[in-house]
Amino acid sequence: MGNDGVVGDCAQRERPIRVTREISAPAEVVWAVITKPGHLEHVHPFCEHNPVTEWPGAAARDKIHYRSGWVYERTFTHWVDGVGYDLDIGAPGEPTSHVSWRISPRSSGACRLAISVWPRSLTRIRGLQYLLRILVLGPMMRRYLRSVTKGVEWFVTQGEPVSANQFGTHPWFSQR
Repeated sequence: MGNDGVVGDCAQRERPIRVTREISAPAEVVWAVITKPGHLEHVHPFCEHNPVTEWPGAAARDKIHYRSGWVYERTFTHWVDGVGYDLDIGAPGEPTSHVSWRISPRSSGACRLAISVWPRSLTRIRGLQYLLRILVLGPMMRRYLRSVTKGVEWFVTQGEPVSANQFGTHPWFSQR
């Protein structure tokens, strides 16, 4: 495991796009929410359906049917009970991005949820890849991840599923 809590070769890749949110609930409560089969239907404002193929653990697999019509597959690669999981995500037959979810308890009884994404390469032209990441991919992914982490916080603290686009729309994942 890398010193930033990421397993495998991800510690050697480019820096991730990461969003962290403090949630006023114990880590165990947040863990129970994010590990329930089909949980994205309750916490993810851009998810219409979250069918599960295999659950739970490092062999877990599910799909995200986005409101935009896109369907991505998630294949879990690492699972540490109470701490987090890693997964690969992408459209069937396409290159994948790597994602890491981590929960860390805080002394106040709250916890911190961090979601990190190592996006798939959009081009083989290194300079262009860097520009796309800085100007487009980074800002759009952070906007997306903020909505997802807000959704987890909402569901944990309010006990109600998020509604579609509850924290704003997203050009890639909202209904077109």
